[in-house]
Amino acid sequence: MLTYAQAGVDDEKTARALRGIIGLAKETFQFRRGKLGEPSEIGHYAALMDFGEFYLAMTTDGVGTKVLVAEAVGKFDTIGIDMIAMNVNDLLCVGAEPVALVDYLAVKGPDERVFDEIAKGLYEGAEEAGIAIVGGETAVMPDLINGFDLAGTAIGTVQKGKVITGEKIKPDDAVIGISSSGIHSNGLTLARKLLIPKYGLEYEYEGRKLWEWLLEPTRIYVKAVLELIESVEVHGLAHITGGGLTNLKRLTNYGFSIEMPPIEGIFKLIHENGVPLEEMFRVFNMGVGMVAIVPGEEKENALDVLDRHSEAFELGTVTEKEGIVVKNYGVRL
Repeated sequence: MLTYAQAGVDDEKTARALRGIIGLAKETFQFRRGKLGEPSEIGHYAALMDFGEFYLAMTTDGVGTKVLVAEAVGKFDTIGIDMIAMNVNDLLCVGAEPVALVDYLAVKGPDERVFDEIAKGLYEGAEEAGIAIVGGETAVMPDLINGFDLAGTAIGTVQKGKVITGEKIKPDDAVIGISSSGIHSNGLTLARKLLIPKYGLEYEYEGRKLWEWLLEPTRIYVKAVLELIESVEVHGLAHITGGGLTNLKRLTNYGFSIEMPPIEGIFKLIHENGVPLEEMFRVFNMGVGMVAIVPGEEKENALDVLDRHSEAFELGTVTEKEGIVVKNYGVRL
Protein backbone atom coordinates (compact mmCIF):
# COMPACT_ATOMS: atom_id res chain seq x y z
CA MET A 1 0.00 0.00 0.00
CA LEU A 2 1.26 3.47 -0.89
CA THR A 3 -0.29 6.84 -0.08
CA TYR A 4 0.44 10.28 -1.52
CA ALA A 5 2.16 11.32 1.72
CA GLN A 6 4.35 8.21 1.67
CA ALA A 7 5.27 9.02 -1.93
CA GLY A 8 6.56 12.38 -0.72
CA VAL A 9 3.58 14.73 -1.09
CA ASP A 10 1.94 15.42 2.28
CA ASP A 11 -0.93 17.81 1.56
CA GLU A 12 -1.73 18.45 5.22
CA LYS A 13 1.89 19.24 6.09
CA THR A 14 2.13 21.52 3.05
CA ALA A 15 -1.04 23.37 4.07
CA ARG A 16 0.39 23.98 7.56
CA ALA A 17 3.67 25.23 6.13
CA LEU A 18 1.87 27.63 3.79
CA ARG A 19 -0.19 29.37 6.47
CA GLY A 20 2.46 32.00 7.11
CA ILE A 21 2.88 32.84 3.44
CA ILE A 22 -0.87 33.00 2.87
CA GLY A 23 -1.37 35.20 5.93
CA LEU A 24 1.27 37.69 4.83
CA ALA A 25 -0.02 37.66 1.27
CA LYS A 26 -3.48 38.70 2.47
CA GLU A 27 -1.91 41.53 4.46
CA THR A 28 -0.66 42.99 1.17
CA PHE A 29 -4.26 43.56 0.02
CA GLN A 30 -4.08 46.87 1.91
CA PHE A 31 -1.60 48.23 -0.62
CA ARG A 32 -4.31 48.32 -3.33
CA ARG A 33 -7.27 49.25 -1.15
CA GLY A 34 -9.43 51.86 -2.84
CA LYS A 35 -7.37 51.65 -6.03
CA LEU A 36 -7.96 50.11 -9.44
CA GLY A 37 -7.23 46.40 -9.15
CA GLU A 38 -8.19 46.13 -5.49
CA PRO A 39 -8.20 42.43 -4.53
CA SER A 40 -11.56 40.91 -3.75
CA GLU A 41 -12.17 38.54 -0.86
CA ILE A 42 -14.34 36.35 -3.10
CA GLY A 43 -12.94 33.63 -5.30
CA HIS A 44 -11.64 30.15 -4.61
CA TYR A 45 -9.76 28.72 -7.61
CA ALA A 46 -8.71 32.15 -8.91
CA ALA A 47 -7.92 35.53 -7.38
CA LEU A 48 -10.28 38.35 -8.36
CA MET A 49 -9.29 42.02 -8.68
CA ASP A 50 -11.75 44.89 -9.01
CA PHE A 51 -11.62 46.76 -12.32
CA GLY A 52 -14.89 48.65 -12.13
CA GLU A 53 -17.57 46.83 -14.09
CA PHE A 54 -15.64 43.56 -14.12
CA TYR A 55 -13.18 41.49 -12.16
CA LEU A 56 -9.81 40.44 -13.52
CA ALA A 57 -9.24 36.81 -12.51
CA MET A 58 -5.73 35.40 -12.13
CA THR A 59 -4.27 31.93 -11.64
CA THR A 60 -0.83 30.35 -11.66
CA ASP A 61 0.13 26.70 -12.00
CA GLY A 62 2.60 24.33 -13.58
CA VAL A 63 2.93 20.83 -14.97
CA GLY A 64 4.50 19.24 -11.89
CA THR A 65 6.36 15.94 -11.99
CA LYS A 66 4.67 15.02 -15.25
CA VAL A 67 7.73 16.70 -16.79
CA LEU A 68 9.85 13.83 -15.43
CA VAL A 69 7.87 11.35 -17.51
CA ALA A 70 8.25 13.61 -20.55
CA GLU A 71 12.01 13.72 -19.97
CA ALA A 72 12.25 9.97 -19.49
CA VAL A 73 10.67 9.23 -22.88
CA GLY A 74 11.93 12.32 -24.71
CA LYS A 75 8.43 13.51 -25.63
CA PHE A 76 7.68 17.16 -24.87
CA ASP A 77 4.89 18.13 -27.28
CA THR A 78 1.98 17.73 -24.87
CA ILE A 79 3.11 19.23 -21.57
CA GLY A 80 2.37 22.74 -22.82
CA ILE A 81 -1.26 21.67 -23.12
CA ASP A 82 -1.17 20.53 -19.49
CA MET A 83 0.21 23.83 -18.23
CA ILE A 84 -2.43 25.87 -20.02
CA ALA A 85 -5.21 23.48 -18.96
CA MET A 86 -4.30 23.66 -15.29
CA ASN A 87 -4.53 27.45 -15.40
CA VAL A 88 -7.57 28.08 -17.61
CA ASN A 89 -9.66 25.36 -15.97
CA ASP A 90 -9.15 27.11 -12.62
CA LEU A 91 -10.22 30.45 -14.10
CA LEU A 92 -13.48 28.86 -15.25
CA CYS A 93 -14.42 27.96 -11.68
CA VAL A 94 -15.22 31.59 -10.83
CA GLY A 95 -17.08 32.06 -14.10
CA ALA A 96 -14.22 33.88 -15.82
CA GLU A 97 -13.46 33.66 -19.52
CA PRO A 98 -9.72 32.98 -19.98
CA VAL A 99 -7.98 35.73 -21.97
CA ALA A 100 -4.19 35.49 -21.85
CA LEU A 101 -1.22 33.69 -20.34
CA VAL A 102 2.49 34.16 -19.74
CA ASP A 103 4.77 31.14 -19.38
CA TYR A 104 7.90 30.44 -17.36
CA LEU A 105 10.36 27.81 -18.55
CA ALA A 106 13.33 27.02 -16.30
CA VAL A 107 15.98 24.74 -17.82
CA LYS A 108 19.38 23.28 -17.07
CA GLY A 109 20.49 24.15 -20.60
CA PRO A 110 18.88 25.23 -23.90
CA ASP A 111 17.78 22.50 -26.30
CA GLU A 112 16.20 23.64 -29.56
CA ARG A 113 14.27 20.40 -30.15
CA VAL A 114 12.81 20.42 -26.65
CA PHE A 115 11.86 24.08 -26.91
CA ASP A 116 10.18 23.49 -30.26
CA GLU A 117 8.12 20.60 -28.91
CA ILE A 118 7.07 22.54 -25.82
CA ALA A 119 6.01 25.41 -28.08
CA LYS A 120 3.78 23.07 -30.10
CA GLY A 121 1.92 22.04 -26.96
CA LEU A 122 1.57 25.64 -25.82
CA TYR A 123 0.11 26.61 -29.18
CA GLU A 124 -2.33 23.70 -29.20
CA GLY A 125 -3.45 24.43 -25.65
CA ALA A 126 -3.88 28.13 -26.38
CA GLU A 127 -5.95 27.36 -29.47
CA GLU A 128 -8.25 25.03 -27.55
CA ALA A 129 -8.62 27.53 -24.68
CA GLY A 130 -9.05 30.54 -26.98
CA ILE A 131 -6.32 32.55 -25.26
CA ALA A 132 -3.24 34.49 -26.32
CA ILE A 133 0.23 33.76 -24.96
CA VAL A 134 1.38 37.35 -24.54
CA GLY A 135 4.83 36.86 -23.03
CA GLY A 136 7.03 34.69 -20.90
CA GLU A 137 10.44 34.03 -19.42
CA THR A 138 13.06 31.39 -20.11
CA ALA A 139 15.66 30.93 -17.38
CA VAL A 140 18.81 28.88 -18.01
CA MET A 141 20.10 27.84 -14.58
CA PRO A 142 22.53 24.89 -14.74
CA ASP A 143 23.44 25.27 -11.05
CA LEU A 144 19.83 25.10 -9.89
CA ILE A 145 17.77 23.10 -12.39
CA ASN A 146 18.32 19.46 -13.26
CA GLY A 147 16.14 19.08 -16.34
CA PHE A 148 13.37 21.67 -16.65
CA ASP A 149 10.16 23.04 -15.19
CA LEU A 150 7.22 24.65 -16.97
CA ALA A 151 4.69 26.94 -15.31
CA GLY A 152 2.45 29.83 -16.24
CA THR A 153 0.13 32.57 -15.07
CA ALA A 154 -3.23 33.18 -16.75
CA ILE A 155 -5.79 35.95 -16.58
CA GLY A 156 -9.47 36.08 -17.41
CA THR A 157 -12.42 38.41 -16.97
CA VAL A 158 -15.85 38.07 -15.43
CA GLN A 159 -18.63 40.65 -15.08
CA LYS A 160 -19.35 41.50 -11.47
CA GLY A 161 -22.87 40.10 -11.51
CA LYS A 162 -21.73 36.80 -13.01
CA VAL A 163 -19.06 35.60 -10.56
CA ILE A 164 -19.66 31.98 -9.54
CA THR A 165 -18.75 31.63 -5.88
CA GLY A 166 -20.74 28.60 -4.72
CA GLU A 167 -22.89 30.70 -2.37
CA LYS A 168 -26.03 29.81 -4.37
CA ILE A 169 -25.51 26.07 -3.90
CA LYS A 170 -28.36 24.48 -1.99
CA PRO A 171 -29.53 20.95 -1.07
CA ASP A 172 -31.03 18.97 -3.97
CA ASP A 173 -29.00 20.84 -6.57
CA ALA A 174 -27.76 18.48 -9.29
CA VAL A 175 -24.09 17.53 -9.41
CA ILE A 176 -22.81 16.92 -12.95
CA GLY A 177 -19.41 15.57 -13.91
CA ILE A 178 -17.48 16.18 -17.12
CA SER A 179 -15.14 13.36 -18.05
CA SER A 180 -11.39 13.73 -17.67
CA SER A 181 -8.87 12.59 -20.26
CA GLY A 182 -7.04 10.52 -17.66
CA ILE A 183 -4.69 11.36 -14.82
CA HIS A 184 -4.28 15.02 -15.94
CA SER A 185 -1.43 16.75 -14.02
CA ASN A 186 -2.13 15.64 -10.47
CA GLY A 187 -0.96 12.71 -8.42
CA LEU A 188 1.94 11.97 -10.76
CA THR A 189 4.39 11.62 -7.87
CA LEU A 190 2.30 8.79 -6.43
CA ALA A 191 1.63 7.17 -9.81
CA ARG A 192 5.28 7.32 -10.90
CA LYS A 193 6.72 5.93 -7.67
CA LEU A 194 4.14 3.17 -7.56
CA LEU A 195 4.13 2.01 -11.17
CA ILE A 196 7.39 2.83 -12.94
CA PRO A 197 9.76 0.84 -10.70
CA LYS A 198 7.49 -2.20 -10.98
CA TYR A 199 6.52 -2.09 -14.66
CA GLY A 200 8.74 0.35 -16.54
CA LEU A 201 7.45 3.05 -18.87
CA GLU A 202 7.18 0.69 -21.85
CA TYR A 203 4.77 -1.64 -20.03
CA GLU A 204 1.60 -2.20 -22.07
CA TYR A 205 -1.72 -1.96 -20.25
CA GLU A 206 -5.01 -2.21 -22.10
CA GLY A 207 -3.32 -1.53 -25.42
CA ARG A 208 -1.29 1.52 -24.38
CA LYS A 209 2.19 1.94 -22.95
CA LEU A 210 2.42 3.20 -19.38
CA TRP A 211 4.08 6.44 -20.46
CA GLU A 212 1.17 7.10 -22.83
CA TRP A 213 -1.28 6.77 -19.95
CA LEU A 214 0.81 9.13 -17.82
CA LEU A 215 1.39 11.76 -20.51
CA GLU A 216 -2.19 11.98 -21.78
CA PRO A 217 -2.81 15.76 -21.86
CA THR A 218 -5.14 17.42 -19.38
CA ARG A 219 -8.53 18.16 -20.88
CA ILE A 220 -9.34 21.84 -21.43
CA TYR A 221 -12.94 22.66 -20.47
CA VAL A 222 -13.17 26.26 -21.68
CA LYS A 223 -15.63 25.82 -24.57
CA ALA A 224 -17.90 23.46 -22.63
CA VAL A 225 -18.07 25.52 -19.45
CA LEU A 226 -18.47 28.91 -21.12
CA GLU A 227 -21.41 27.56 -23.13
CA LEU A 228 -22.85 26.03 -19.96
CA ILE A 229 -22.64 29.36 -18.11
CA GLU A 230 -24.47 31.10 -20.96
CA SER A 231 -27.16 28.40 -21.19
CA VAL A 232 -28.17 27.53 -17.62
CA GLU A 233 -27.92 28.86 -14.09
CA VAL A 234 -24.67 27.52 -12.62
CA HIS A 235 -24.33 27.50 -8.83
CA GLY A 236 -20.82 26.09 -8.59
CA LEU A 237 -17.84 24.80 -10.60
CA ALA A 238 -14.96 22.68 -9.34
CA HIS A 239 -11.81 21.72 -11.22
CA ILE A 240 -10.89 18.29 -9.84
CA THR A 241 -7.14 18.55 -9.35
CA GLY A 242 -4.86 17.79 -6.38
CA GLY A 243 -7.13 16.76 -3.53
CA GLY A 244 -9.47 14.81 -5.79
CA LEU A 245 -13.12 15.08 -4.86
CA THR A 246 -12.31 17.11 -1.74
CA ASN A 247 -12.07 20.08 -4.14
CA LEU A 248 -15.87 20.20 -3.87
CA LYS A 249 -15.47 21.42 -0.29
CA ARG A 250 -14.02 24.67 -1.60
CA LEU A 251 -17.46 25.63 -2.86
CA THR A 252 -19.86 25.11 0.02
CA ASN A 253 -20.35 23.75 3.53
CA TYR A 254 -23.17 21.55 2.25
CA GLY A 255 -22.40 17.94 1.45
CA PHE A 256 -22.54 15.76 -1.64
CA SER A 257 -24.06 12.36 -2.33
CA ILE A 258 -22.63 11.04 -5.58
CA GLU A 259 -21.93 7.96 -7.64
CA MET A 260 -18.70 8.01 -9.59
CA PRO A 261 -17.99 6.31 -12.94
CA PRO A 262 -16.35 2.84 -13.03
CA ILE A 263 -12.66 2.84 -12.10
CA GLU A 264 -10.91 2.32 -15.41
CA GLY A 265 -7.65 2.84 -17.26
CA ILE A 266 -4.71 4.29 -15.34
CA PHE A 267 -6.82 4.63 -12.20
CA LYS A 268 -7.62 0.93 -12.22
CA LEU A 269 -3.92 0.05 -12.55
CA ILE A 270 -2.99 2.36 -9.66
CA HIS A 271 -5.74 0.98 -7.41
CA GLU A 272 -4.85 -2.63 -8.27
CA ASN A 273 -1.31 -1.91 -7.11
CA GLY A 274 -2.28 -1.06 -3.58
CA VAL A 275 -3.64 2.48 -3.27
CA PRO A 276 -6.77 2.35 -1.05
CA LEU A 277 -10.07 3.57 -2.48
CA GLU A 278 -10.37 6.53 -0.11
CA GLU A 279 -6.87 7.69 -1.05
CA MET A 280 -7.70 7.30 -4.74
CA PHE A 281 -10.62 9.70 -4.42
CA ARG A 282 -8.54 12.13 -2.35
CA VAL A 283 -5.68 12.30 -4.87
CA PHE A 284 -6.96 11.65 -8.41
CA ASN A 285 -9.85 12.92 -10.54
CA MET A 286 -11.04 9.31 -11.04
CA GLY A 287 -12.45 10.05 -14.48
CA VAL A 288 -14.16 13.35 -13.62
CA GLY A 289 -12.09 16.43 -14.41
CA MET A 290 -14.68 19.16 -13.82
CA VAL A 291 -17.87 19.27 -11.76
CA ALA A 292 -20.79 21.65 -12.31
CA ILE A 293 -23.56 22.21 -9.78
CA VAL A 294 -26.87 23.42 -11.18
CA PRO A 295 -30.48 23.62 -9.96
CA GLY A 296 -32.24 20.28 -10.22
CA GLU A 297 -34.64 21.57 -12.86
CA GLU A 298 -31.68 22.64 -15.04
CA LYS A 299 -30.03 19.21 -14.98
CA GLU A 300 -31.17 17.94 -18.38
CA ASN A 301 -30.36 21.22 -20.13
CA ALA A 302 -26.90 21.21 -18.58
CA LEU A 303 -26.24 17.64 -19.67
CA ASP A 304 -27.34 18.45 -23.21
CA VAL A 305 -24.93 21.40 -23.40
CA LEU A 306 -21.96 19.53 -21.96
CA ASP A 307 -22.50 16.41 -24.05
CA ARG A 308 -21.87 18.50 -27.15
CA HIS A 309 -18.26 18.89 -26.02
CA SER A 310 -17.34 15.74 -24.09
CA GLU A 311 -18.96 13.01 -22.05
CA ALA A 312 -20.96 14.34 -19.12
CA PHE A 313 -22.98 12.46 -16.54
CA GLU A 314 -25.18 13.06 -13.52
CA LEU A 315 -23.18 12.29 -10.39
CA GLY A 316 -25.76 12.96 -7.68
CA THR A 317 -27.05 15.77 -5.51
CA VAL A 318 -26.08 18.33 -2.91
CA THR A 319 -27.08 17.29 0.62
CA GLU A 320 -27.84 19.15 3.84
CA LYS A 321 -25.29 17.06 5.74
CA GLU A 322 -21.61 17.96 5.34
CA GLY A 323 -19.11 15.61 3.72
CA ILE A 324 -18.77 13.82 0.41
CA VAL A 325 -20.26 10.34 0.12
CA VAL A 326 -19.31 8.23 -2.90
CA LYS A 327 -22.19 5.81 -2.60
CA ASN A 328 -21.19 3.20 -5.15
CA TYR A 329 -17.74 2.74 -3.57
CA GLY A 330 -18.64 3.16 0.09
CA VAL A 331 -16.22 6.07 0.53
CA ARG A 332 -16.77 9.13 2.72
CA LEU A 333 -14.47 12.13 2.41
